[in-house]
Amino acid sequence: MTTRWLDWAQKLQAIAQAGLTYSKDKYDIERFQAIREISIDMMTQQTDLEQSKIKNLFANESGYATPKIDIRAVIFRDNKLLMVKEETDGSWALPGGWGDIGLSPSEVAVKEVKEESGYEVRATKFLALMDKNKHAHPESAYYVYKAFIQCEIIGGEPVAGMETLAVGFFDEAHLPTLSTERNTEGQIKTIFEYLKDESKPTSFD
Repeated sequence: MTTRWLDWAQKLQAIAQAGLTYSKDKYDIERFQAIREISIDMMTQQTDLEQSKIKNLFANESGYATPKIDIRAVIFRDNKLLMVKEETDGSWALPGGWGDIGLSPSEVAVKEVKEESGYEVRATKFLALMDKNKHAHPESAYYVYKAFIQCEIIGGEPVAGMETLAVGFFDEAHLPTLSTERNTEGQIKTIFEYLKDESKPTSFD
């Protein structure tokens, strides 16, 4: 039920944002602003975020609402997967983060790997695009698509970054505690399928 409430709140936020963007009538603008406030109240009830923080998330959003994109880099070495220990929750994730304006998805993957792990990489293959709501992530105020891009190491040394505590390689049978905000066990298992079968087609949804 909690997931459905959050889904409704996200849809109300999207409707309100589009209405505030395209409406000219001041009364319609007031109504859409009221819808946005209702969506913020709903999100506050269904997430751990404070109301003021949720308001800030959407205060700078305008135009037609679209999903945000989270880009994760997939790097194998000796049949093990590169992961970084997140400072925020002390758990492990694929290197990555939000897509950046002015950078392509592969450029974001390369940048995030360097910043979070110290390795220099090049992107080699697009593996998967997943709807965060269809996987076992904690609830989020944003609607998010997650892109997984395979990379190969071309240089550098393992060094934790400003937002990470450690860097490590893990095999499928000995995964660390995962940062489920960023990646789930099911997603990691899907990723390992590409190690076993390089011809596996792109995964989606």
